[in-house]
Amino acid sequence: MRKWIIILIVVGLLGWAIYDFTSKQIAKEEDPEVGIEKDNSAPDFELTTIDGETVKLSEFRGEKILLNFWASWCAPCRSEMPDMQKFHETYDDVVILAVNLTETETSKTNVTNFLDEYEITFPVLMDSETVVANIYNARALPTSYLINSDGRIHNIATGPLNYESMVQEFDKMD
Repeated sequence: MRKWIIILIVVGLLGWAIYDFTSKQIAKEEDPEVGIEKDNSAPDFELTTIDGETVKLSEFRGEKILLNFWASWCAPCRSEMPDMQKFHETYDDVVILAVNLTETETSKTNVTNFLDEYEITFPVLMDSETVVANIYNARALPTSYLINSDGRIHNIATGPLNYESMVQEFDKMD
């Protein structure tokens, strides 16, 4: 009789350990931690476009996103923009959200002139108080977050991206 009680306790403990482990794994897969590290769920935000439309990051859940922080005075940003525009025109399954650090600009006209000069057609969001840039720790410009269709950060790039690297990184996403 004692053996059966000990066996039941051991089997029960083993069953509990397996249940506890698998439930934590399922929870981890379903609810990734919100943060700015790779595999974290990208923090949601709401900004206004240069045209006055309100945009929320979470509105694009289900799509791949290139979230880029930039400024018109930034030389590396200038070198990256033509490739970003080409990528936007070529890959219509990727959303580009370019967040301008408006607080660092001398005027909104500089931003408008920059967009006209480079014939930018993707959404440009105005971070007038650098709140979103601070959340994403975008200290060096440009900084880009590549976000998969589940809303998780796939990769983070500090410095300018070229067309080929954009293609390679987004091709790696599921």
